[in-house]
Amino acid sequence: MNSEQPILLVGDNPFHGISHLSQANVENRGTDITRAKFASNIVKISVENGANGFMFSVSETTLSILHLLPEKELKERLNLYALVPYAYEYVRLATHEGGLPGLAKRFAKEVLQSGNLKTVGVGLKGVLTSDPMDVMKAYLSYEIIRVKASAKNRGVLRSVLLHEVITDMAIALNLESLVKSYIKFMNDHGIEPGFETRNFSYLIKKFKEWDIDFKGLVLAAPFNKIGFYMNPSKAECEKALADVSGSTVIMMSILAAGYLKPKEAIDYVCALPNANAIVVGISNEKQARETFKLLRT
Repeated sequence: MNSEQPILLVGDNPFHGISHLSQANVENRGTDITRAKFASNIVKISVENGANGFMFSVSETTLSILHLLPEKELKERLNLYALVPYAYEYVRLATHEGGLPGLAKRFAKEVLQSGNLKTVGVGLKGVLTSDPMDVMKAYLSYEIIRVKASAKNRGVLRSVLLHEVITDMAIALNLESLVKSYIKFMNDHGIEPGFETRNFSYLIKKFKEWDIDFKGLVLAAPFNKIGFYMNPSKAECEKALADVSGSTVIMMSILAAGYLKPKEAIDYVCALPNANAIVVGISNEKQARETFKLLRT
């Protein structure tokens, strides 16, 4: 890796009971990992052994984890990288709240309860004018409020990343104005705009076509020795890395969902150009200690 102080992030997939390799992996972890108190302790141990950040989908589960972390002095606060939206939570809420109308009412109620009149105004304007940009801004403001309220003195929100489903849909449908509006909105709020993708080389190609400056952006994508989830190919994704100087590139899936051993996985990503951040999902205390100590060496 080409950074003196690489960004080493704890990933939240295990805390949601997610494995990209098999359901057997999830079952082998047991149920403790999905409990907020247990998960917050895993994050704490990871930080004690070299991690300096937490990357998570914004959900009730991860917000509870943030709330249970110990408070820190300003210089010791955890770097937070939040992914939005967490689709599963909104599907679940829609089911419980009576479909999309019920979900919309709940969302409006929670925005009102947040006390942020600017967010309320932007959201109302978006609904009245059918402007998707204003609706997006209201939603993002709401999620930022949720994260900051849960983190308080425990962490600093460095970046909000659009979930891969939104990112890859936006580039596939040529939604240039939406992407640029999102970048401007985040920059105006002093938060690094981020994009998670499963199509890294295509995203780089489109952003270059749209004349988007990579400086200050956060990009998260799979990178691993065997090309797991690297679309359209391992070679194309590696080639695209040369064009993203000035951005923060978060290497995801470096262990290929457990297929690779930590040492060989780390050796591969550390040799890549413009690779300055790594995220790893941690399931237990032993893994937390061993993985981040190895990443720090």
